[in-house]
Amino acid sequence: MEKSKVLIVGGTGYLGKRLVKASLKLGHPTYVLHRREVGLDIEKVQMLLSFKNKGCHLVEASFSDHRSLVDAVKLVDVVISAISGVHFRSHHILLQLNLVRAIQEAGNVKRFLPSEFGTDPARMENAMEPGKVTFDEKMVIRRAIEEAGIPFTYVSANCFAGYFVGGLCQPGHIIPSRDRVALLGDANQKAIFVDEDDIATYTLNTIDDPRTLNKTLYIRPSNNILSQRQVVQIWETLIGKELHKDTIPKDDFLHSIEGQEYAEQVGLTHYYHVCYEGCLANFEIGEEAEEATNLYPQVKYTTVEQYLTRYL
Repeated sequence: MEKSKVLIVGGTGYLGKRLVKASLKLGHPTYVLHRREVGLDIEKVQMLLSFKNKGCHLVEASFSDHRSLVDAVKLVDVVISAISGVHFRSHHILLQLNLVRAIQEAGNVKRFLPSEFGTDPARMENAMEPGKVTFDEKMVIRRAIEEAGIPFTYVSANCFAGYFVGGLCQPGHIIPSRDRVALLGDANQKAIFVDEDDIATYTLNTIDDPRTLNKTLYIRPSNNILSQRQVVQIWETLIGKELHKDTIPKDDFLHSIEGQEYAEQVGLTHYYHVCYEGCLANFEIGEEAEEATNLYPQVKYTTVEQYLTRYL
């Protein structure tokens, strides 16, 4: 079967560059959208040139130029958006509404994967402010996609290992300590941790798969459904040493959010829902969704233990 042509939006970003790599590895003709302004960012320019050297097609377009987006979309069969959601004040996620309009006009796209890749926003209608804004805006995009009749797949990848596993689930930490760790509450709420390269691989596996059409894909590697306490124990075993443990009670954590910068508040409220409430693993996947490791057993995912060995 001929491989779908894929356009990746946000291809120079943290997850986007991994999506480009996975797309090429799986043999898809791969197109990377870039803005004209990227010419002022030498690191992004060099990354784009490296993509080109590996066989990617570079496509210049802008969210503010509808015709350029339509022309870009007409080149491909599948569009994957990985634009960052960290620009919380600027409502960056909502820029995808321009992309939805372009896909609708072009009329040739057989699958659109919007920028999600974390907690399923459909399950977060009762999330705390200001973190709720992220989920609300993603739901705006979902509604626009479905109202436009665009075929889709939503990917819920849960916790990026680099941010959560590397920091032993502590906000503001990305390298595991060899001395002490702050446990969030009783540290027994289960979360789900996924290597970012694995997220990209599972995502690209969905695009020609009829089983994932108009569904949500949850990435839930069974060995990586762990509590913070279990992640810490794995690290302690690897380094042969027990860490000193502090505990941050729920009320103290909530109080610590106050007075932080807006973006920090958004991130901390997400940590609260994951680590204090267990929002990622406290439900069963229904018939409207699929689970990635069941669909694609050939993908050998990275376990939390394997991920932590890189810090030894």
